[in-house]
Amino acid sequence: TTAAHLSQERDAETGSHLDRMSRYARLIANTLAPRLGLSDEYVEHVFMFSPLHDIGKIGIPDRILLKAGKLDAEEFEIMKSHVRRGCEMIDDLLRNFGLDAIQHIDILRNLVEFHHETLDGRGYLRGLKGDEIPLEARIVAVADIFDALTSQRPYKAAWSNDQAFATLRELAGTKLDADCVLALIGRRDEVVQIQDRFRQDLLG
Repeated sequence: TTAAHLSQERDAETGSHLDRMSRYARLIANTLAPRLGLSDEYVEHVFMFSPLHDIGKIGIPDRILLKAGKLDAEEFEIMKSHVRRGCEMIDDLLRNFGLDAIQHIDILRNLVEFHHETLDGRGYLRGLKGDEIPLEARIVAVADIFDALTSQRPYKAAWSNDQAFATLRELAGTKLDADCVLALIGRRDEVVQIQDRFRQDLLG
């Protein structure tokens, strides 16, 4: 969407991040669908809405958003505010344009608000634990982190898929949803196809 790519364009690190991560999210949701009884509509709305997960970054100052090094404590608190800003932006859009009746709009809200929560309750902003975190947010978290690990950034080289998958396995069950992690790892061939299609800022 236009709004999603506005936030992307302000962040020189992301490249084709939104294109890849939204497709990773769809892979995960599709894999989980038979066991969890997820509808095709749910899967497609996760795909369509996931590019908006970081829309609140539009309101983050460039000195923080584009910083090449590690953020200090104060800067990190400001960066974390992108979640609250994103929720406010989504609610303003829905209210001002009368879009609250859009099907599955709760998926959009959940993606924006909860994608930085972790299973152990140490995420932000609300410190939710385990299944308190909506499934769509757990899906997007895995997709987002995998793409960040395998992308080249000013402060890091791109990791190989093997390295990234190993890290996801380490985080599974404590930070990340284990079923979502296994779902992505199990679709490795399709992950590579996505990477080949949207190669900007990837390894090689």
